[in-house]
Amino acid sequence: MARKQAPSMNNIITNQTWKIPKRGEDGEWFPIVRVGRYIPFGYEQDPEDEHVLQPIPLELEMLEQAKKYLAEYSLRMVARWLTEESGRYISHVGLNKRVSIESKRRNAAQSHRVYERRCKEAAEAARKLEEDRLGGRRA
Repeated sequence: MARKQAPSMNNIITNQTWKIPKRGEDGEWFPIVRVGRYIPFGYEQDPEDEHVLQPIPLELEMLEQAKKYLAEYSLRMVARWLTEESGRYISHVGLNKRVSIESKRRNAAQSHRVYERRCKEAAEAARKLEEDRLGGRRA
């Protein structure tokens, strides 16, 4: 059995802020790029560009409400409610997949923000140590 490799630090982007652009400041939803075969719940294909998905605000608002309902009700019940309210079918498996993927992305983004902060702190500490070692002169 092969061992997992540690993540490489070579492909880290240093000037990126790790955010998930979900909504604008005014609460508007953003279009997304289509990367897969299926159109996700809450989006529809843009009639002018087949590679862009336009948000359906009502469905996305209902999906946010459904996520809150998952704390109290089963996936099957929430998926049935979401299908009846929106008029667009979503299975309990599809709902679970959507919620778990968003959760993983949120956790990954949080981890990246922590790593970014730690990297900046370590770079600053290294800079101070080098200044102290060299006595203020440049090498």
